[in-house]
Amino acid sequence: MLAKRLEKLHPYVPGEQPKDRDYIKLNANENPYPPHPAVAEAIKGAVDRRTEKLGLYPDPDANVLRTSIADMLNSTGGVFCTSKISGEKCEPSEKDKIPFTVTPDMIFCGNGSDEVLSFVFYTFFDGDRPLVMPEFTYSFYPVYCGYYGIPMDAIPLKSDWTLDKEKMLSSANKNNSSIIFANPNAPTGLSLTRDEVAEMIRKAPRDRIFVVDEAYCDFGGESCIPLLKDFDNLVIVRTFSKSLSFAGMRLGYVVSSPDLIKAIFTVKNSFNHFPVDFITQTAGAASCKEAWYYAENAKKIADERDSFTEFLRQRGWFVIDSRTNFVFTKKDGLSGDAIYQAVKKSGILIRHFATPGIEDFVRITIGTHEQMEQLKKTLESL
Repeated sequence: MLAKRLEKLHPYVPGEQPKDRDYIKLNANENPYPPHPAVAEAIKGAVDRRTEKLGLYPDPDANVLRTSIADMLNSTGGVFCTSKISGEKCEPSEKDKIPFTVTPDMIFCGNGSDEVLSFVFYTFFDGDRPLVMPEFTYSFYPVYCGYYGIPMDAIPLKSDWTLDKEKMLSSANKNNSSIIFANPNAPTGLSLTRDEVAEMIRKAPRDRIFVVDEAYCDFGGESCIPLLKDFDNLVIVRTFSKSLSFAGMRLGYVVSSPDLIKAIFTVKNSFNHFPVDFITQTAGAASCKEAWYYAENAKKIADERDSFTEFLRQRGWFVIDSRTNFVFTKKDGLSGDAIYQAVKKSGILIRHFATPGIEDFVRITIGTHEQMEQLKKTLESL
């Protein structure tokens, strides 16, 4: 009774969602700080004033939300962590200033960045050539390759855990293929500079799409949005889940040229005409107006990450430099699973991947200072 293509699917496995007790969750890269109070107020106000909206279809193009996202990107440069905060306003750092104005027609919104990625895969990648990606990166990419029948060319990382740019480019040019990777990368946490990405795009096939997933960029990466001025084949995927404390609401978006955004809309309107609901559009627009608050939180998380990294290194742990809201680490003499199990017994969840090559590592989301202090006590006892 089942379609044969179902046999080829290998579903994504998310971070553990606790059911039996109240854990401290440091396993899903969620933001430990709540949304700005204005977000809840905006939702309540919208529902109270326009209850009938709950029974009507939302704006299929999310126009108000797209305008709000464009304004937020222009005011921050696409990186909360480095934004200059003045009162309740942000302005981008000198290095992150965007050399043009991001406009709403450069934005596409979807039901979380996973759905957005699904539309990107369907719009730009074919089954007649392999998609080039790092061997260790966001594990949903291989899932979508299987879902859409796209061959995959996973390039091993270098010994220092950085992307092997040369081999990725060699493979892409050999097969005239597209490239996708997360920057900063997950689960390693390492990041390419904007100049390094620009150099890759220059050397990659110009008639193929080049996708940069910036889910974690707000915590210390360099956004590639400024590169849209020079590269019309660049597609940037971003999310509200991490830096905007929105994982429970589901909102992701694409920043690209208006022509490529139109192409994604064609796919969306052939699959789900209303992916972003009324409540999410309202909450998302309200979040964008409080960019200063999320910038402050991103800075706190980055500072806590750096402090936690130093704590681990002083105790003999190997920690890969991170520009995200997590660290990827291991300790000689301890298996990744043993670390995960011991920490779980103490009431804290972290992430362990059984994937060969990274099975000794654990990925630890950065929580509040109090949560990280509790985790430190557990780790010192190992």
